[in-house]
Amino acid sequence: MKDSTEKAISTLIARYPVLAPCEPDLTAAVETLITTYKNGGKLIACGNGGSAADAEHIVGELMKGFLLPRKLGADMKAKFDAACPESANYFMKNLQGALPALSLVNTVALGTAFANDQAPDLVFAQQVLGMGNPEDTLLAISTSGNSTNVLYALDMARAKGLSTIALTGRSGGKMAAEHRADITIRVPEDETYKIQELHLPVYHMLCIAVEQEFFG
Repeated sequence: MKDSTEKAISTLIARYPVLAPCEPDLTAAVETLITTYKNGGKLIACGNGGSAADAEHIVGELMKGFLLPRKLGADMKAKFDAACPESANYFMKNLQGALPALSLVNTVALGTAFANDQAPDLVFAQQVLGMGNPEDTLLAISTSGNSTNVLYALDMARAKGLSTIALTGRSGGKMAAEHRADITIRVPEDETYKIQELHLPVYHMLCIAVEQEFFG
């Protein structure tokens, strides 16, 4: 792990001292994501309500430049010149390096069809079954730790050999009690909106850390 990557963790704790008890799990989560991307994997995120919005937010920070410009290299320029020379310069000027990530909450047609035809609480599990690979990581967000569809997604991820990170509140709910994830980040709050207020700096840090590791 680069020094700049480690600094992302220490900066978060300095800004939010209340998260200090989470530091070992935060570090483990960063290490897991680094391994995922080094192995050619992707991050898969899911959650409900505000946590669904967080899943989308995370994907947005990873798939384009967040704090760093992520300029493309000469190898991509050569590929563009060979495949589409008329677009090459425009691509190089505007496109950015991506850390592959997808959200399971925005597949409206699939989600509604599966919920109607099969089982609503298995919508995320079905997507992990179809798209998850052993080199990937599932980030499962639930403020209570008890969201059934998120728990089933974690179960499917384990069955398929994915790494798993849970982001939840102080109690951790079933996520923590039943050890449903490899890593469980339990922010020290109990009310939903207060948990969500701490989830945002946590996942911003995760995005900053992996960006520093691969583009810093």
